[in-house]
Amino acid sequence: MADITIKLTRSLSGRLAKQIATAHALGLKKIGDVTVQPDNAATKGKIAKISHLIEVTEK
Repeated sequence: MADITIKLTRSLSGRLAKQIATAHALGLKKIGDVTVQPDNAATKGKIAKISHLIEVTEK
């Protein structure tokens, strides 16, 4: 399986608690944080929930 690189590009300040929790579950806490996650259904679901806050690059 391929990996997905996810970068937090917008602030979590003022967001819904569920969106903040999703970002933290992906390992994103501050603007500019980058994480590499496996390309699976769970990760895709998390990306869909906060797609407006992140930038995704598939390797």
